[in-house]
Amino acid sequence: MAEFQLSVQKRTTVGKKVNKLRREGIVPIVIYGPKTDPANYQVDYRTLEMTLRDAGGTNLIEIQSEDETYQVLARDVQRDVVRRDILHVDFFAIDPNSRITVDVPVVYINQSPAVAARKGILLTGPNSLSIEMLATNMLDEVVINLEDVPELNDAIYVRDLNLAEGAKILNDPEEMIVRVSQSSAARREEALAAVEAMGGEVAEGEAPEIIGEGEEEE
Repeated sequence: MAEFQLSVQKRTTVGKKVNKLRREGIVPIVIYGPKTDPANYQVDYRTLEMTLRDAGGTNLIEIQSEDETYQVLARDVQRDVVRRDILHVDFFAIDPNSRITVDVPVVYINQSPAVAARKGILLTGPNSLSIEMLATNMLDEVVINLEDVPELNDAIYVRDLNLAEGAKILNDPEEMIVRVSQSSAARREEALAAVEAMGGEVAEGEAPEIIGEGEEEE
């Protein structure tokens, strides 16, 4: 059973008449899928709002009507452009035995020791990854532990990720997820120390040119 449930009622009101439903605190929805003909339903606004807030777009929702039960994903949430009220929702009914593609958010936990020591800065890649998997084994997030990049120049790429069995990441394997890079300030300090170690002097207000400085800002 899906973690999130939603009870709905069949809807006969269609077209412009659905505005009357909205004024009564009811939201029109449609359920469709590869093995499900489009079906019109309606649901209490507050209940729908809370369910969408908690489930997001990557968690299965079990929708129950008078005579049907669906396992769905929220695919298209239409909102009022000014008030941001929910106007309509399309739910995609999944086939438990089929594979689907979902954009799964990337979440970072803990801290890189190099960043904590202010020896480097953290460069991050995509906010989400496109993942193909069985609908029943769907991931709601990809967790990246920043303790796995403890030193300068340590990095994690798509190719390094090990997800649940059967999950396939569709992003480029060489795409960077996270990397610890030396900051401009740290590079400058190293350059100054190198100049002084060689017996040179740096005039006040001047600094040696650092090749590559500014790249991290890009």
